Amino acid sequence: MKRSDKNNFVQKLKDELNSSSSVIVAHYAGLSVLETDKLRKEMRDNGAKFKVTKNRLTKLALADTPYESIADLFSGPTAIAYSSDPVLPAKVAVSFEKKLENFKIVGGSYDGEKIDKSKIYFLATLPSFDAIRGKLLGILMAPAKKIASVLQAPGGQLARLMSSRSEELGKLN
Repeated sequence: MKRSDKNNFVQKLKDELNSSSSVIVAHYAGLSVLETDKLRKEMRDNGAKFKVTKNRLTKLALADTPYESIADLFSGPTAIAYSSDPVLPAKVAVSFEKKLENFKIVGGSYDGEKIDKSKIYFLATLPSFDAIRGKLLGILMAPAKKIASVLQAPGGQLARLMSSRSEELGKLN
């Protein structure tokens, strides 16, 4: 890799990390190309990125970012998963760690705070931002639906009353 390519890689990774809310660091030694591609595809499908990294270049990219504290995790064959949604990379990484014996989560960072494997597992149990937004929207919409049904009820009752009264009058004639 040329020096200019290395500089571009470091700068691009630094920019991507600065726009992320979480970074998961994992060792992938022994994964087949097919397994790595599957992991990369699932990360991409869930809105996260997964990169096999060069440790030295990644440590350079981590400098002057909120994730500087995780530089010591980069030894051996290392990969990172990151996203603007803090939950998504954790969910996929934990899922793959359970499936693949050669994929091991080492640690990570959430909003600049170094976290261990247990906190990553906790992050994986949380709902994603989209799920939270959906629940919040449902909560906000529920009162409006109740108000609409309450306002419609008297009109419906009045219509039923008039209908039954007209049927009664019709039977009398």
